[in-house]
Amino acid sequence: MAEEEDEAAHVPFIQDDETPGSNYEQTSNLQESKLTAPSSFIWALTLAAGISGLLFGYDTGVISSTLVSIGPDLGHPLSTLDKGLITSCTSFGALIASPVTGILADKFGRKTIILVADLLFILGALWQASINTVAGMVAGRTVVGFAVGGASLVVPLYISELSPSAFRGKLVTLSILFITFGQVVSYLIGYELSTRSGGWRWMVGLGAAPALLQFGLLLLLPESPRWLVKAGQLQKARGILRRVYAAGNDAIVEEVLHAIKTEISEEEATKDGVSAASTGNKARSWITRVRDRSAELFHIGCNRRALTIACLLQGLQQLSGFNSLMYFSATVFSLLGFSSPTLTSLSIAIANFVCTLIALLIIDHVGRRRILLVSIPVMIAGLVACSIAYQCLGRPVWYGDSPSSVALDDAQSSWAIVILVAMVVYVCGYAIGLGNIAWQQSELFPLSVRSLGSGLATATNWGSNFVVGLTFLPMMQYLTPAWTFAVYAAICLVGWICAWRIYPETKGLGLEDVRGLLKDSYGVQESMRRAKINNP
Repeated sequence: MAEEEDEAAHVPFIQDDETPGSNYEQTSNLQESKLTAPSSFIWALTLAAGISGLLFGYDTGVISSTLVSIGPDLGHPLSTLDKGLITSCTSFGALIASPVTGILADKFGRKTIILVADLLFILGALWQASINTVAGMVAGRTVVGFAVGGASLVVPLYISELSPSAFRGKLVTLSILFITFGQVVSYLIGYELSTRSGGWRWMVGLGAAPALLQFGLLLLLPESPRWLVKAGQLQKARGILRRVYAAGNDAIVEEVLHAIKTEISEEEATKDGVSAASTGNKARSWITRVRDRSAELFHIGCNRRALTIACLLQGLQQLSGFNSLMYFSATVFSLLGFSSPTLTSLSIAIANFVCTLIALLIIDHVGRRRILLVSIPVMIAGLVACSIAYQCLGRPVWYGDSPSSVALDDAQSSWAIVILVAMVVYVCGYAIGLGNIAWQQSELFPLSVRSLGSGLATATNWGSNFVVGLTFLPMMQYLTPAWTFAVYAAICLVGWICAWRIYPETKGLGLEDVRGLLKDSYGVQESMRRAKINNP
């Protein structure tokens, strides 16, 4: 029976009177653009799936408070190396999990992977709360990293595949808003518990609660209809799409189904020229199909270009230094003499949340490309201001293996305020653009390689995150804070140039339309033309 289902996943869906070159996809796109709002079902589904973002954000933010309150509870006061390892091991776990999750999501479905991630979140949170050594903390956070790597890949993909094209950017950004909300919550909890004995154990342990809630909610929610179509479960996919598009939109449902089936058939036709392992209609092993999809991803031009764009944005998102600021903001502000570094860090988290909310409201109207190209210069301005302000402090405020705060005079205190304001400016630019647009990656890939391509792009994110998390404190110590922020600014400038050259506008395009956009080139000019047609 399992072999029959696998075989069904590779049977072309187009009937004799249907041609891949038809304008069905464009018609579907125009029909979807007439929708005025997402259905209540898609809102409920997005909110439930978005809890994974809250977990991700909470873990990112809570480690900042944990590092300044953990004291000698793990056997000795934490050194710079200890802090770097505890922080970066989560990214390392996510780096390992992301590409594997991309493969498993095609085999077992998107929903199943989110459920497994919830179980790992629960296990990792309770593990961290109960250990007494640095090695145990590293192990517990690595387990959480496995969960973060899986959820950060699959949740945007899951929401993207269920969302109408007119609202896809907004709904995916909503999951990113959950991340920023989780960071705000973590700082509030950190502020409340950081002065209590053993309070850090409650900080990390509370991460199990949202995971348990999401696990229960997801048991009631459906699988991705696009995955179901590829698995040969057409009727089940049709039923889910009818709930997504609400009553009275059966014509749109049938057009969307037709576009999905057409894309699958085109992919099957293309695959014949790429994979020498596929012969006739013989059922192929799962390993062989993974190999074939890898060949599709790297050998077919449109897929390779999609992977290049996605990896560029994900790498830039982390190499710009944002998560290092989230991880170590309380440490930075304590060294700058702020009396309540955790509470000061809350200003960063609130700015991130508010500006992500702004992105949620404008992304499907203004467009991904335009927002990105305007917001990165704001990030650069904030980073340059931080670099200049640190230089103007007049003497180092970061030294030794385990740095401690130093007394600043009035003039230096003013520069400390400038650093705080500059960081808020940087975070605002990040949150409006790069912080959420990179996670729109799923829309770049066709269905056959969507999970695998998104997995590799997400691995790029976490690989870069791992490097930044491990190097931030040593850079601040040996390269000086001024030059550390200058390096991040230079990376952002290079990233802006690359994005300007190759990142097309996908606003208003159906998932099945982006394949054609990237067929012969990066399609920047063509994408702008289509965006004007879809949103005159």
